[in-house]
Amino acid sequence: MRVVFATSNPHKIREVRSILGAQGIEVWSLDDVLGHHPELAPLDFGGQPEPEEDGDTFEDNARIKARAYAGALGRPCLAEDSGLEVDALGGRPGVHSARYSGIDGSRTARDRANNDKLLAEMAAVPDDQRSARFVCSMCLADPTGKVLAEARGVFEGVIARAPRGEGGFGYDPLLYLADVDKCSAELSAQEKNARSHRGDAARKLARALAELQRGRP
Repeated sequence: MRVVFATSNPHKIREVRSILGAQGIEVWSLDDVLGHHPELAPLDFGGQPEPEEDGDTFEDNARIKARAYAGALGRPCLAEDSGLEVDALGGRPGVHSARYSGIDGSRTARDRANNDKLLAEMAAVPDDQRSARFVCSMCLADPTGKVLAEARGVFEGVIARAPRGEGGFGYDPLLYLADVDKCSAELSAQEKNARSHRGDAARKLARALAELQRGRP
């Protein structure tokens, strides 16, 4: 089975491709599709290069993206929305995780600014009140807009006092995992795939797709 993963984030593509590939599901990126079908480019979503993610939840945004890309490309598309929920901040940054700091610039610059803002907001929060989690919602939709499968994954931890590790991206340097005494950015690719929110969602989605295929006549 082949699915198109509607993201331009190379970190997410590698992570999902590794997990779904092990289940016999071939994952194409947007670049893969447009490279084979240049007539589809440039993609247009109401005058914008990407669908507007204006949902209230991760699930809403995953559905918006999956349906929009499936319609534009004429084939089933997988999309995800993910972010960080911090209990002491009432669930923020949540669906605004990617642009929490409000700055423009490269992904690396935004990640650094987001982390700096989060650390500043959490500076006075005691250690026993720093619980947080990464959440990932995935949705596979067909070109008619029908949702074929959905999955949600979580990755629990606490917010560290300072960044640790050079791996990963986003808030990975700040999510501390007490059982292994590491932040997410210090995990190997194998360790991260085994326990991350995206890995959790991808494995659940793979099981849902297997059920879907078994149910076909």
